[in-house]
Amino acid sequence: MSREQQAREEELVERVLASFDGTPDPRLKEIMRSLVTHLHGFLRDVRPTEQEWKRGIDFLTAVGHLTDDRRQEFILLSDTLGASMQTIAINNEAYADATEATVFGPFFVENSPHVELGGDIAGGANGEPCWVEGAVRDTAGQPVAGARIEVWEADQDGFYDVQYDDDRTAARGHLFSGADGGFRFWAITPTPYPIPHDGPVGAMLAATGRSPMRASHLHFLVSAEGLRTLVTHIFVEGDELLDSDSVFGVKDSLVKTFEKQAPGTPPPDGRDLNDRPWSRVHFDIVLAPAAAQA
Repeated sequence: MSREQQAREEELVERVLASFDGTPDPRLKEIMRSLVTHLHGFLRDVRPTEQEWKRGIDFLTAVGHLTDDRRQEFILLSDTLGASMQTIAINNEAYADATEATVFGPFFVENSPHVELGGDIAGGANGEPCWVEGAVRDTAGQPVAGARIEVWEADQDGFYDVQYDDDRTAARGHLFSGADGGFRFWAITPTPYPIPHDGPVGAMLAATGRSPMRASHLHFLVSAEGLRTLVTHIFVEGDELLDSDSVFGVKDSLVKTFEKQAPGTPPPDGRDLNDRPWSRVHFDIVLAPAAAQA
């Protein structure tokens, strides 16, 4: 590159940076200047053709067009680029033995059904019954009573309820921990599934030779007054996708043993499972203090 060309490019960067000098919000000013610096750095490193840049804009436009109140293609893009997990790592610093956080995902829905302790979140979704139990405590070892525990997952066919066209509500719900911090509920034994890959993010994965598959998991969102809200999953020990999860969400501490139970094995609450096989898993949740939030 000639010195003249280099000077032209650097001069443009400086002019764009200077355009934010009057930004009244210091944090916004910091963000915009950093964004411009890294964006122009990327452009000057990769040196895209104008046609390639247009294809990039077309890609982001397609991501926006596909996003609605039932599907969040931008979250999928963030997840598959590892940006979601990096943001989570930054905002959930390690604290004592607090449970590790992982990606939120695009399929959380507000106002999920309330289930009592020992209730069933499946809501008629297909899948093998799974008994989930554990306790919520703080990092001092004290039980956390009344913690709100949101749970959601895909069904046996690999779809969340919002991916169907019939407005069903299934395989999701919320409950509250008991006086001893304990919780228990029926769910579905998690199975692997692909993230939605019929849109631009799926095309990106295909073009780069990446799989859309996610390791088997069950989502949790746990909140309690004075404690850091936790967004996490638990994953199935032995799943062959643990090392290639498409959104980089797996952490060793979140891999749990789902114990298979033979047909006829009595469940802990005496539920009639009609001689079906089922599984059980134990997951204790430790919440950091709210002050530990980055």
